Amino acid sequence: MKTMSRIAVLWLVLVVGAGCAVAQGLPPQPGNKYAKQVNIEQRLGAQVRPDLTFRDEAGKSVALGEYLGKRPVILTLVYYQCPMLCTQVLNGLVKSLKVMKEEPGVDFDLLTISIDPKETPALATEKKGAYLTEYDRAGAAANWHFLTGDEAAIRSVADSVGFRYLYDSASGQYAHAAGIMVLTPAGKVAGYQYTVEFAPNELQRTLADAAKEKIGKPIQPLIWLCFEYDPLTAKYGFSIRKALQSGSILMAIGVATMVVILKRRERKTRIDDPELLRAMKEGSTMKN
Repeated sequence: MKTMSRIAVLWLVLVVGAGCAVAQGLPPQPGNKYAKQVNIEQRLGAQVRPDLTFRDEAGKSVALGEYLGKRPVILTLVYYQCPMLCTQVLNGLVKSLKVMKEEPGVDFDLLTISIDPKETPALATEKKGAYLTEYDRAGAAANWHFLTGDEAAIRSVADSVGFRYLYDSASGQYAHAAGIMVLTPAGKVAGYQYTVEFAPNELQRTLADAAKEKIGKPIQPLIWLCFEYDPLTAKYGFSIRKALQSGSILMAIGVATMVVILKRRERKTRIDDPELLRAMKEGSTMKN
């Protein structure tokens, strides 16, 4: 049993270690520019400019200040045609919000901004519709805003909250990390949560503090990077798809190995069991 316990612990360490490697978004290859330029830097207390203008889902020009001054704001920076990570971020956010008692328009507002200046209000409308269907709360439609904007305005917001991203023209994709930011009603960064799974209790606590204009403390970053390796340009990036595939393969190998070991252990235990051996001998004697 001690041996089996050690084996079980070893596999647990391996699987959890693999998960941490994915979650922490291990840097690409040494020397690669994406390793340092794509991340989420915690800029607690930084101010988001309220005078920046964007376009809402209807194409109307709006200033960020229109969404500030009332309640805390959950901010997500994504792009609506992202093939991988952005959807996971929004899915994870909705999953957490659905189990929380706090209501949009009462306890917080939601602000999602596309980092792609080429994206249109029509895309924002489509994305909003999909998530309103999933997050069916009374105040969601009026208080979850999906914006598009110009490069300068997008960069200003991203820089103020420490969201570092890059566009690769060869692949047509953005290299970016995964996480959400909570702003105070005044538009200051109050807290962060990383990856695509957001603890509801932590989000509730951060929102409650932000409502009082209280700035949180830095947290240990766990970051997933969304990008592919382009063999033509020899540029590297972390791909969530490949990471998940690798993690699944490792887990499958681990489970299969554990099954084989357990079966062998079970057979050995049967052979070494004195009572079992005696019973087998008695049975053989009776037959003779």
